[in-house]
Amino acid sequence: MDFIFMLTRRDRTIDDAEDLVDAVADLGVRHIGFKDVGVAKPVLERVVARIRARAAVCYLEVVSTTSESVAESLAAGRALGVDRILGGTDCDAAERALGGLDRYFPFPGRPSGHPTRLGGTPADIERDAKAACARGCAGVDLLAYRATDADPLALVRAARRGLGERPLIVAGSVQSAAQIHALAAAGADAFTIGSAVFDGTFSPTKGSLRGQILDILDACRSAPAMAG
Repeated sequence: MDFIFMLTRRDRTIDDAEDLVDAVADLGVRHIGFKDVGVAKPVLERVVARIRARAAVCYLEVVSTTSESVAESLAAGRALGVDRILGGTDCDAAERALGGLDRYFPFPGRPSGHPTRLGGTPADIERDAKAACARGCAGVDLLAYRATDADPLALVRAARRGLGERPLIVAGSVQSAAQIHALAAAGADAFTIGSAVFDGTFSPTKGSLRGQILDILDACRSAPAMAG
């Protein structure tokens, strides 16, 4: 399981994001992301430069809600040169903005609001994952623990069926080792955590960012293989 550390809290990039990249990279984090709201573009440019300097994989998750703002966010992702762009549901807009879909991971289902919630049944998720593959997307970004209509793990298994071997990222409200292990067993390849680190909710008995990050990495190492 890959841990994607998000420099975000409550679905917004934190003001001091660039100051944390080196600290988490020193702990062994190799996947680092941020969202398209919260700080100005020059800050994001410096964040990307820091991530690149540490040879980590760089992610932008789109949380814009209108067609116009999503298009702007996708264009910003291209301009920033991030490795992977997560979120949104408009593959046509993503293809226009990015020049292709080989680094794009759309949301399957019906995301809405901010913080984002996810509507949709397992059948909806599987269908959308298959459609993303057919369009040439790299994979999908599933808001499993933000689900309003279905069991989160049922959605993960559905997305896994729809994607085949393509990567499945789970984003939003992951905050325990038990959840990480359950996601791995259900077929997720990676997950994002941001707020649970900064709020201290992943490891409530530990007060430092270091303690939270190391416990998450340990949960990744001990995660089971996907159940047959």
